[in-house]
Amino acid sequence: MRRYYTNTLKKWLAFIICLSFLFIADIAMAQQATWIWYPGDYEVWLSNRMQNRRTERGAFLPPFWKLDSHYALIEFHKDFTLPTSEKVELAVEGQYNVKLDGKAFSGYPKSIDIPAGKHRLSLKVYNQASVPSIYVKSEHLASDTSWLVTYEDKEWIDQSGKTSDVSATKYVSAGAWNFDAADKTPSTFRLPTEEHHPEKVEKKEHAILVDFGKEIFGYAKLNGLKGAGNLKLCYGESKEEALSAATCELRDSIHFDQQQKINYTMEGSRAFRYINVLFDGDLSADDVSMLYEYSPVQQRGSFKCSDDEINKIWDVSAYTLHLNTREFFIDGIKRDRWVWSGDAYQSYLMNYYLYFDSPTVTRTLYALRGKDPVTSHINTIMDYTFYWFMGIYDYYQYTGDKSFIKQMYPRMQSMMNFCLSRRDKDGLMKGLPGDWVFIDWADKLSKQGEVSFEQLLLCRSMETMALCANIMQDKTAANQYDKLSKELRSKILTYYWNSQKHALVHSRVDGKQTDNVTRYANMFSIFFNYLTEAQKQDVKKYVLLNNQVQKITTPYMRFYELEALCAMGEQKHVLQEMKAYWGGMLNLGATTFWEEYDPSKSGAAHYAMYGREFGKSLCHAWGASPIYLLGKYYLGVKPTAPGYQQYLVEPKLGGLQWMEGSIPTPHGDIKVYCSTKQIKVSSDNGIGLLHFASASVPVCKDGTMMAKGKNIYELSIEKGRQYTVDYSAL
Repeated sequence: MRRYYTNTLKKWLAFIICLSFLFIADIAMAQQATWIWYPGDYEVWLSNRMQNRRTERGAFLPPFWKLDSHYALIEFHKDFTLPTSEKVELAVEGQYNVKLDGKAFSGYPKSIDIPAGKHRLSLKVYNQASVPSIYVKSEHLASDTSWLVTYEDKEWIDQSGKTSDVSATKYVSAGAWNFDAADKTPSTFRLPTEEHHPEKVEKKEHAILVDFGKEIFGYAKLNGLKGAGNLKLCYGESKEEALSAATCELRDSIHFDQQQKINYTMEGSRAFRYINVLFDGDLSADDVSMLYEYSPVQQRGSFKCSDDEINKIWDVSAYTLHLNTREFFIDGIKRDRWVWSGDAYQSYLMNYYLYFDSPTVTRTLYALRGKDPVTSHINTIMDYTFYWFMGIYDYYQYTGDKSFIKQMYPRMQSMMNFCLSRRDKDGLMKGLPGDWVFIDWADKLSKQGEVSFEQLLLCRSMETMALCANIMQDKTAANQYDKLSKELRSKILTYYWNSQKHALVHSRVDGKQTDNVTRYANMFSIFFNYLTEAQKQDVKKYVLLNNQVQKITTPYMRFYELEALCAMGEQKHVLQEMKAYWGGMLNLGATTFWEEYDPSKSGAAHYAMYGREFGKSLCHAWGASPIYLLGKYYLGVKPTAPGYQQYLVEPKLGGLQWMEGSIPTPHGDIKVYCSTKQIKVSSDNGIGLLHFASASVPVCKDGTMMAKGKNIYELSIEKGRQYTVDYSAL
């Protein structure tokens, strides 16, 4: 009996200690206050401000799609219990009132005293110019994403759930970023800068040409500027562009009159490698520098191998992505500087293998979606709407973040309802008035009829909806989306597969297959796993490795073409393609990767696009895809359960002698080394499976090897342990 009471007492003590730790943890969390707002509102407001900074040859050039705005009036509240009375600090962006337990304070208090006990604190904020947001902090109370917010959205219901004349306000969890101090207001956010100096300077009468040695982004700075006259700055990603005052894409012109030397920084941020400074009168400057503007994301991924050219390709890809990682993932730093969904989708995937910066992904997804009601496709492009859904699918697979899914789900539903309402009688998508069916920049690419590529993207989007509906426990919707996706998948093979051509045809017109075969739907069908193994082999032979099929000249679609080949085990071929394509740009002096590259062009013709002499972007996010390809298909790391709770490591050398790298995950890194004789793996997260081929029986002293037949072996990987396998690469 004494042992029973002793054991019971131990259990109660353990329970009390556990509760104490939980209480302490809650207090610690409450001490971290941050600015909060209605979810998605700050992202929409910030993207509007960023995208409307674009100029072209000195003229303002805004986006050509609908821009939404934030809600101007927001109510915030939090129910809480204080152990003792506290003084609570308040900071607000906008006009506001404050209520404690329904009783209003007079004026605009900067702090309030709250007695011990259970309370509800409410703030109602109006702000038309920027996003209504609040910062609340005391010892045990802090503004964070546990607060509830509403824009006074009402549902008219009674307790039985039936419609009545009683209103119920719809609340959602607040949104936040990293504004963790009262004086760190969201509306004043700016990316950090640091001063850089040019590598080369050429001074002539009334002109200074500077070369920063590589593509860069920021604000031009004229040091020791004095005199009176007109000043013109011509920016160039190439020297030819900077020297062409008439046709350079970016330029600034000002009149200056100052007889004392000053350091003058231009107001607008620009992309360039070269700046050609032209001035008249008695103007002069000592030198030119620039303030490099950047996103302070942390690079966690890495890759090195036995091939120096591939190493340089990876490094330049990482630099290209970093320049295009700003407040959001943008397309290119020179020309558009807009949030394009197709460009952003690829940046998400590269990000998971370089930074694993989830906030930049979610900010971009919020900004692209905007608000209800839905009146057009994202960026007006049908395929870009589907990439938005696919971005959410991948985000959950890599991060396991259910909270974002819960916030976004209603917007996903209304977006999908818009898409489904635009299907034709056969349940397929085709371009309607106002739609842009983009696919890729390619000559003579038909967009007529029901394009097979669009049906594949819609199918994956409906699979995303089914996944997210299950997370929301919306079983009715999950079953509906699952049924629709399976029906469409069957239609794709029925309507588009041509056994004589061994491929999916490009489109249907008037219910009949067209003769044209393109790479787009075929390569997506491989890594979506929509084809049988025999069909995949046909596509590889008759489409992907067939030079008679129209070639792809943009890194945008080369990304997917090479991914499909990697998924088919063609790493050796893809390695040579990377060296020829991305290496080809490096051989022409590229310091970042381009929007488009056609090896048949020469000289300054490489810089032309859209009918403009320097219209091409020479630093484009979709040019950085080797980061993703080398991480996922050479180091071979990918999640097999959300958030890397389970993952696969399937290294493929593809002709390399050795490679090593680090893949970031939500809770640490996965490190892989692979040579022709040895594999090493360690991980901070989840349960992994090493899968590889060996000509001899491999040896591992750190774990139990499993033979799967046909020279294939597997090894389970536990977090916190390092595994070394001696083997013979096939």
